[in-house]
Amino acid sequence: QVYLVESGGGSVQVGGSLRLSCEASGDPASFAHMGWFHQAPGKALEGVAVIDNEDTTYYSKSAKGRFTISKDNAENILYLQMDDLRLEDTGSYICVADPGILYRSGAFYRPKYWGQGTQVTVSS
Repeated sequence: QVYLVESGGGSVQVGGSLRLSCEASGDPASFAHMGWFHQAPGKALEGVAVIDNEDTTYYSKSAKGRFTISKDNAENILYLQMDDLRLEDTGSYICVADPGILYRSGAFYRPKYWGQGTQVTVSS
């Protein structure tokens, strides 16, 4: 079993920054690939960023250039540095993990393991 616990959400104004964290526990092979998904109010779930087992990173078009995903492999903590936040970034950010790939050719794959999510609210 894999447990993913997010933290770091909050309220911020447009243009501000937040850093999300996700602590993973369980079999490390099960979270070899990790990432973040975003659930905006009234919208479909969407992939934001992924880091694979070789620490290669992938981003959605919206996140690229503004967000940075990273991982502390020693502590099993995943991060998402979010800069230049926009109103449309509001929503729940969910930490995800999978023993297999989560991104290929512009598409995010559905992960096996999900956290509970942490709320981000961006206001003007």
